[in-house]
Amino acid sequence: MVPPAITTPATQKSEIGTLEFTDGYPTRETAAKLRDHLDYLHGVDTFLNTIHGVSTYALREGFLEAGIADGDVAVFSGLMDSASLFLTGNADTVYFWSFLDLSQGPLVVETPADTLGCIDDMWFGWISDFGLPGADRGQGGTYLLVGPGYDKPLPEGGCYVRHSRTNHITLIGRAFINANPGNDPAPTVAQIKDQLKIYPYAVGGIGSSIGAYLRGRGPLGAPGTPASPRFVEGTGRVMNTIPPNDFGHFEFLDRLVQLEPAEALDPELAGQFAAIGIVKGETFAPDERLRAILDEAVAVGNAAARTIGMGALPSDGFRYYDGDTAWWNMLFVGGFEFTNPPPNITADGVQLFPNRGARQLHSRTSMFYTATAITPAMCMRLTGVGSQYLLANVDPDGNPFDGARTYRVRLPKDIPAERFWSLTVYDNQTRSMLQTPQRYPRAGSQMYPTPAAEAEPDGSTVVYFAPTAPDGVAAGNWIQTDPAKGWFVVLRLYSPLQPFFDKTWRPGEIELVD
Repeated sequence: MVPPAITTPATQKSEIGTLEFTDGYPTRETAAKLRDHLDYLHGVDTFLNTIHGVSTYALREGFLEAGIADGDVAVFSGLMDSASLFLTGNADTVYFWSFLDLSQGPLVVETPADTLGCIDDMWFGWISDFGLPGADRGQGGTYLLVGPGYDKPLPEGGCYVRHSRTNHITLIGRAFINANPGNDPAPTVAQIKDQLKIYPYAVGGIGSSIGAYLRGRGPLGAPGTPASPRFVEGTGRVMNTIPPNDFGHFEFLDRLVQLEPAEALDPELAGQFAAIGIVKGETFAPDERLRAILDEAVAVGNAAARTIGMGALPSDGFRYYDGDTAWWNMLFVGGFEFTNPPPNITADGVQLFPNRGARQLHSRTSMFYTATAITPAMCMRLTGVGSQYLLANVDPDGNPFDGARTYRVRLPKDIPAERFWSLTVYDNQTRSMLQTPQRYPRAGSQMYPTPAAEAEPDGSTVVYFAPTAPDGVAAGNWIQTDPAKGWFVVLRLYSPLQPFFDKTWRPGEIELVD
């Protein structure tokens, strides 16, 4: 007797129609139907599982189109404003941002002091922090960045050696202005330009001792020559760094696959691409049938990614507080590697969570549909270092924010940020800073680039979101919205304090006023 569970019936009803088999062998019509459906499924999976890589590629393309070549450094001397399209960029710190090419050999990067930065590969894989959370601990340090396949001697010491699985990498730094008189960014910019150096590594130079050479453990060479990169002004520069949400996503993915070594990809992930015709060393040219299927797949994939990226699925567990709240963060369920929650910090030290051995796919999708770059500093539960974020997309009734209406939020006194805090408003569609006559759509404790928010007599701070300034509200307590646009907000706490992590401090909900 053959168990029915191991057989396939002659007909099966499914969402793609009736599937027919002749004693287990599919009819021609069923095989064609399943081929199309599998291509569709592979297309959706490919979109959802490559948002991070395509986003990095789109960033580099945006830089190149704006005249910022690999090795150049975009520095936002007047802070980032809403002129350009960057996923949830901020107007609080001085960005310095570069793409580097390691294909011709390792590069030395001397980082400036008192910064908060990270180095990621072209798949937004974390390579290293620098600055306050990095090995230099904010003192400024020398990092040697090594690309894939490099097999020549490396220095014994004198620098922090970091390896990348891709030839191209991105370096993103943020420098602070809160300690400067009037929060003027000029001294911070001057320090970046003075201290940031990027130059080729000289084999056998600094870090390689004569003793090692005499024992045959490497060559002896002249030290490399520190060099300042070409700085390109970013403030006010119009550029688009947002990845496409149509068939262009697959085209960008193909270019990224061709750009980097095949070994940079996980074979399972690369198998998804290959199933729809994206293969290293081959031309991506879908026929009319496959192109139509991929157009549908990208539409559904984008709709799913947007839903996940806006924190709209309660089952994902992104909400930060218990009970009814709109405030959420996608990183606390999977950490920066999207596997396990970030460890607790206790009196006895670091308390790791059990390894679940599974990628938190929705956490990763949400992160890279909404934001850029990744580092442990984004979601660690350590006070006084890094920065923490909470997002809100809806009011207490679950309705998305309407740019034609007036809202307000109350932040209780003693906002738990050692350096400073801010609220920034973003366009729902672009996930970039909302473009209105208010060039910097933010409010916060700094007095630049907008006036500092004023506190209430009880120490709390109330911020309004409206298309026009409400009567009697100080300029620093109002963020302008666009009547034709939906929006969301990010609360940032720089060098967060314990009341954020133990949740004894909690922001109010964003409530409709009018």
